[in-house]
Formats: sequence, C-alpha cells, structure tokens
Amino acid sequence: MAYFYEEPCHTFSEYLLVPGYSSAECMPANVSLQTPVVRFKKGEQPELSMNIPLVSAVMQSVSDDRMAIALAKEGGISFLYGSQSIEKQAEMVGRVKSYKAGFVISDSNIRMDQTLADVLDLKEKTGHSTVAVTDDGTPNGHLLGIVTSRDYRVSRMSPEEKVFTFMTPIEKIIYAEEGVSLKEANNIIWDNKLNALPILDKDQRLAAFVFRKDYDSHKGNPLELLDSHKRYVVGAGVNTRDYKERIPALVEAGADILCIDSSEGYTEWQKRTLDYVRKTYGNSVKIGAGNVVDRDGFRFLAEAGADFVKIGIGGGSICITREAKGIGRGQATAVIEVAKARDEYFEETGVYVPICSDGGIVYDYHVTLALAMGCDFCMLGRYFARFDESPTNKVMINGNYMKEYWGEGSARARNWQRYDMGGDKKLSFEEGVDSYVPYAGSLHDNLSLTLSKMRSTMCNCGALSLPELQKKARLTLVSSVSIVEGGAHDVVLKDDMHLMK
Repeated sequence: MAYFYEEPCHTFSEYLLVPGYSSAECMPANVSLQTPVVRFKKGEQPELSMNIPLVSAVMQSVSDDRMAIALAKEGGISFLYGSQSIEKQAEMVGRVKSYKAGFVISDSNIRMDQTLADVLDLKEKTGHSTVAVTDDGTPNGHLLGIVTSRDYRVSRMSPEEKVFTFMTPIEKIIYAEEGVSLKEANNIIWDNKLNALPILDKDQRLAAFVFRKDYDSHKGNPLELLDSHKRYVVGAGVNTRDYKERIPALVEAGADILCIDSSEGYTEWQKRTLDYVRKTYGNSVKIGAGNVVDRDGFRFLAEAGADFVKIGIGGGSICITREAKGIGRGQATAVIEVAKARDEYFEETGVYVPICSDGGIVYDYHVTLALAMGCDFCMLGRYFARFDESPTNKVMINGNYMKEYWGEGSARARNWQRYDMGGDKKLSFEEGVDSYVPYAGSLHDNLSLTLSKMRSTMCNCGALSLPELQKKARLTLVSSVSIVEGGAHDVVLKDDMHLMK
C-alpha cells in the first residue's frame, strides 16, 4: 500500500517568525550572513564559504558570466547554465576568472595597422575601453601602444583611420616589469594617476594588465567573493549525460564549484556522476547534487559524496512539474525535513553537508524563513532574472518594462539533459513555462535592500549569524485569515484613489 504523510505540506507563505529577545548588540551592521557551501568535518572549516547565502539558478535566462561577476562582487555565487556547448560554458568560466585577478590577461588586443572601426567593434564585443596594440594583435605580443577612449573622437575621425595614427605609443606609456607585486603595481597606478598599468616581460611582450577599477571595486564591495588568487568565485552546472567531457573542461577553465542540474536527484544517474568526480578528482573538485524533498533523498546524495544538496521540486515560479507529473512537495516542509536529516547525518558521521533551498521564494522574507528552517543558502531564479545583469532581453509590455524569463524545462530551453530518464534527445512534454518578470533595475541596488531586510529580521530574532538564527528562531503556522491581516487591509491606498474617480 502507498505511504501517506499524515500532515499536509506547507509553503513559506504559511509561516511567520516570532520575535525573540534582542540585545543592544542586535544591530544590522553586526549581522554576519556568511555560510558554508561545501561539506566539512566537525572542528574544521569548509574549503568554500559565501559571504551572503544566495546563489543564482542554473538557468539560461539567469546565470551567465555577467551575472556571475555581479553576484560575486556582492559575496554570492552564480552557477553558469549548462544547457549550452561545453566550449561556450568553459569560455564563460574563463571570462569570470580573468575579469578580476589583480593581474589580468588582456582580452582586448589589436594590431597597429587595423582601424578605428576595428577598435570600436572590439570595444562592443568585450565591453573594455582599454585596448592593447601589439605587433601581432595577441595578448602576449610585443606591446607597441595602447588605445583608450581618450585617444579618439568618433564624431571627428574616419572609421578607416589607422590605429598607429591615434594610439598612445609605448614610449609614452608607464609600465611595470613582470615580477612586480600587486601592491607595487597599485602604488604605481595611484602615484601616476593611471587607469591601467601594462605588465611587460623581459622581451617587452605584454604579460598582463593591472586595472585601477579592480582596486576601486574591492573597496566598494567589501563582501566580494574571491579565490586564493583574488579572482571571482564562479560555479557551473553539469548534467548526468556528458559529465565525463564537460566536467574536465570546466575544471580546466577554473570553475570553483559544480552543481548537477537535474529535475530530480534521488537517482542512480546522480550517484554515477558523483562517483566519477570522486574517482577522478578525489575531494579537490567540489560538486553539489539534487534536487530532493525528503530525508531519504538527502541521505542518498550525502552518502554518495555530494558537497551540498539542493532541495525543491516544482516550487519555482516557472516550474510546472507538479501540474505536469504530480510530483513535488511544499518547499517549507521539504526544507524542514531535509534540515533535520542533515543534522542527524552530522551527529552520526561528524560531516556537515550544507543544504540549498531551490525554489518557492516569492517575497524577500521567504529567504530568511528558509534559512531559519535550516537551509544554508538559497538558489534563486526569478529574483535574479529581473535585473540588468541577467542575460535576457528587456522588453516593453503594456507600457511596463519586463525581462524575459523561461524555465529549463520549457520548450524554449530544450534542456533535455536535465531529465534522467534515458531516451531521445528531446522533451516529451514541458515542465517549465516561457514568461516575463517585471524589470527591477540593477542587482546591487535590489540585493542591498533584500539583505537589509534579512539582517533586520535576524536582529528581531536576537541572532547575529545564520547558525544563531537556526538555533533561536521560533516559527508559527499562520491561517488564511492571518495572512490577509499581515498586509494592508481595510484602507484605501492613495495609489488606488484614481480608480474611484
């Protein structure tokens, strides 16, 4: 006979946090949102942590290299979507890792016999205004000069004007020799009021650049997430089909952490993928798995060697798995049960396996609820899809700006590889929709507001860290009537007055 759960499953909107005692130290400025990302043993520190408990979803419409850079600046991680060629995904990883490394390999290079039109095309392609002029147009050619936006005026020059006529020649360029420290390079930049400092080897070949903007960026983003070489941390999605080819390419490109992107994680296919990683790389490559919604699924993936486990089936705003297949579980209930299983596993083995709540986040406070219920970080799709940094088009719909947003289970994404059922390379039916989300502006401005709300709520609970929140949090189920009570009610909002005229 089928097993029946005695209690109905619940969503985040059915819970509220009950305030706890707040000491004088409970101020938002004192709150730490640092959280572990990968498994670690009791008494040890995790090899990878985040400064904020948010990651962006493994989705075409959410996570590309631009999103990864923007989120790493804020202290989180993006998982670059895997529903693309291995080569293109690896190139994305490479662009993130080279964007800010202190010493940056130039990706904007040109020959002196090329034209202003070529410079403008290169600037459009890379987004970088500093172009190195080398003898062969490569990143490691002999440096002959530099072109910046100060060297030309598009309105006054012909597109066919040759680069050598307006570039700043090497004789007028301040540079440093290879072997200079990053601190010394930054001192040269500041002392000479430079925006970029070329680093040359002993043969006058270009080795790298050090950019003033990277120093300024660090000062303006104190929580930015960097690896041991001061490069932005980036994740990447993989599947259980071509993992033997995709994973080595992503590791070679510099991905810090991988995540199996699948509609359901309690499968032999995921174990095979995890077995491959452990056999090939040991514990040097970090990889998360999922998704699951109960204790059994968590135990299966934890014992298979997952570095973190994702929770959630059918709770995403563009996901229709529950409608299409009748599979899933309320996200709050799933997080609560898996968190208990995670703690049991930790008590038994001394190994802590972080859990990630993926889906079901409608309002900012839902993130804080998910963390209070026991998850270590949340994966968000719709939330990040609204921002300038997402890879989709901004369009005007009925007088309002919107951003396109589609699920990996939609016909548009055609991501059949995330469905571990064997068979043809096609989607038998959709488990996601193609939609729009209201455009919200920049990631930084919106995320700052979200994090402020989280810190304030934690202070109301008397918690200054996520472990303390999980220990002190008191949660209560709410009735449908109290949900109505929690919003504005029994008043006429000023914005609605025009409707009464």
